[in-house]
Amino acid sequence: MTVLRAFAPSQAADLLPLEQALNQTCIRLREKGLQARPELRLGSPAEKLVEYAEEHKPDLIVVGAKGLRATFGILLGGVAQQVVEYACCPVLVVRAPYQDLHSLLLVTDGSPSSQQAVQYLALFPLPVEAKVYVMHVLPPPPIHMVLENTQFGSMQVATPESVMEMETALRQKEEREGQALLDETINSLPPGLAVGSILKRGDAATEIIDFVKEKKIDLIVTGSRGLGQIRSWLMGSVSRKLVHYSGCSVLVVRNVPVP
Repeated sequence: MTVLRAFAPSQAADLLPLEQALNQTCIRLREKGLQARPELRLGSPAEKLVEYAEEHKPDLIVVGAKGLRATFGILLGGVAQQVVEYACCPVLVVRAPYQDLHSLLLVTDGSPSSQQAVQYLALFPLPVEAKVYVMHVLPPPPIHMVLENTQFGSMQVATPESVMEMETALRQKEEREGQALLDETINSLPPGLAVGSILKRGDAATEIIDFVKEKKIDLIVTGSRGLGQIRSWLMGSVSRKLVHYSGCSVLVVRNVPVP
């Protein structure tokens, strides 16, 4: 494990305290049985973290959600957000208070990015008592304007009843496919975990954040990209909202080979 701290030229006079803080962090990690080494780099924190990741290809970057100057829950300088956006590997954004991993939420939409998140979580060292929820959010139902007249000349216009029947059939199909995706995802996780499936419908970020608050989730695990702008909700915008507003730690998984 590398403990990296980037510093600006204006902080050069404080180099000794920075080195001492890094060494103290390494000592604490070694006390937990980990190998740790300190590294100082001159430059922008986000830039240097991303640069280091490109050079060394780590399995995971861990950053805090807020820095020393953060207020009102806003990420300091956008460092964590920039690292999530541009790093070439999974990024864990840790938000206080840290109280161990009792409950996790894995969100999936069936995309390759989601499959990477599932694969990565399967290898993650979870406590045996951890509860894992797997969530899939269906798109909101469409809004239609239905004309009461059933025919204009040779053009047939859908009636409210026929539209309702089509929408009901579509919703049922989406629900079957969503539950099948959840079942497949759960089967991909290691045996022995306490796992539950959650199928929701609506705005993805809102549904996820509401569930996190309700169940007091400690960690969200998500892919970084979804199936596409048309077919999927799990896009970068959702990941960004989860990092900013979920109120818990978030693991954003990318660039993990899927067998």
